[in-house]
Amino acid sequence: MHSASALVGVAVANRLPNISLTASYGVNSLSIDQLLAPGANVWSLGGSALMPILHGGTLLEKELAARETFDQASSQYRSAVITAFRNVADSLTALQNDAVALQKSVKFEKAAAKTLTSTRRRLQNGEVNYLDLLNAQQTYQRALITSVVAQSNRLADTAALFQALGGGWWNRDDVDHKKPTPYFTLFNGPIY
Repeated sequence: MHSASALVGVAVANRLPNISLTASYGVNSLSIDQLLAPGANVWSLGGSALMPILHGGTLLEKELAARETFDQASSQYRSAVITAFRNVADSLTALQNDAVALQKSVKFEKAAAKTLTSTRRRLQNGEVNYLDLLNAQQTYQRALITSVVAQSNRLADTAALFQALGGGWWNRDDVDHKKPTPYFTLFNGPIY
């Protein structure tokens, strides 16, 4: 966009008159001993002006084309910025949803673990049969899988957020690298 803007300036400048001024100063003498004499100084001053006259509108059309190119580059830049903001917003929304899903899957896993422990105790006491224990184990295993999937989704969306932000900002020199810093603190506190 910056180069397209510069080309517009060049196209406008090509339509204007080109004025140049020159000046020179020197010393002229036939012998070395007269070189510093008062009459040996020589100077000249000149100028010229050139103006494009008979170009049949070519320069105007070049200026208009340069302006159109600038407008196109400006639109592309705006589109890229809007897309970048949309990607960041989408990543943040996904992370928020992932945080809720992760909280619920952890609660489900804890409840399934309690149920499994209770079912084992009840089986030892003879209150339930072995099929109830297998169902409780199967529910607990599903809860574990759900929890792992929720964590995986959250990590994938965190990586998508880093990508949407452009990445590389965690390699700054002004940060103390000895102290662990959270790489993400949005909804559920820091994650190391």
